[in-house]
Amino acid sequence: MENDLISPNGQLASPPALKQKRPSNFWLIIVAALFIIVPFLAWYFTWFGRGLSDTDIATYLAEEKNPRHIQHALLQLEQRIEHGDPTAKKFYPQVIASAKSQTAEVRKTAAWVMGQDNKSEEFHHALLDLLNDTDPLVRRNAALQLVRFGDASGRPELRAMLQSFEVKAPFAGAIISQLPQGSTVRSGALLARIRDASGNVQEFRSPVDGRLSGPVFTKEGDQVTTNQTLVWLIPDRATVLDALRALAYVGTKEDLPLITSSVQADPSGELVDQASQTAKAIQSR
Repeated sequence: MENDLISPNGQLASPPALKQKRPSNFWLIIVAALFIIVPFLAWYFTWFGRGLSDTDIATYLAEEKNPRHIQHALLQLEQRIEHGDPTAKKFYPQVIASAKSQTAEVRKTAAWVMGQDNKSEEFHHALLDLLNDTDPLVRRNAALQLVRFGDASGRPELRAMLQSFEVKAPFAGAIISQLPQGSTVRSGALLARIRDASGNVQEFRSPVDGRLSGPVFTKEGDQVTTNQTLVWLIPDRATVLDALRALAYVGTKEDLPLITSSVQADPSGELVDQASQTAKAIQSR
C-alpha cells in the first residue's frame, strides 16, 4: 500500500481520487411520472367521452350525489340512441328519473338526451313536465327537444329565448358588488354579491348566457328585495340561433315581428340568414 503512494521518481504521489457514489434517479423518475400520470387519470375519469359498460351506466345513473357521473352516463346513452343501439332502451326509466334530479345540470342533460328518441312517448311526457322547471336552461332544452316530436308546446319558451331575460334577486340584502352594464356573461358566471340580513355575503350567478343591458335597476350599496329586478340580459347569438331554428318548425305568423326584432341587436350574417329562413318557413305553412 505504502509503495503505491510513491511515484517512480521517489516522490510522494497524490492519493487516488475516491469514487463518489452517484445519487439514484429513482425518486426523481417517480415524481416526474406522478406529474404526468395524476393529471391524466383525473382527466380520464372525468372525461365524458370515456366509454362505459352497461354496469357502469346503471351505477352512474344511480349516483345522485355525483352529478358528473350521471351526466357522463346520460351522454353515453345519447350516443347509443343516435347510433340506433337497442340496448339504450333498458335505461330509459333511469333517464326519466334523472329528469327529476335536484341538480339543474343533470335535468338539462336529461332533456337533451330524451330529444334523441322522438318515438318514445315516455320521453315526450317527461319533456312536457320540464317546461315548468324552475331553471330557465332546463326549460329551454325541453322546448327545443319537443320540436323533434313535432310538439309546439314549448313555443312560449322559444319566444322567450329571443327576448331579454329579466334577472331577479333570489334573496333580499345589500348589493356589495355587481357587474357593469355591457358585460358579457355565461350561465353560472358571477353577477353580483349580496349581503343578507344576517351579514353573510352570498354570490348571485347568472341563470343564462347573455349581455347585461340597461336600464340597470340597482347599483353597489343599494338594498334589494327578493324577486326585485336587478338587470336584463340580452340573449347571446347561440341562444337566438337555436330559437330561430326551432321556430322554423313550430312558429306562427304571430312570431314574425319578434323574429325580425331579435336580430337587430346582433345583425350578423348568420343570424339574419336564419331569421330569413325561419320567416319563409312560417309564411309557407
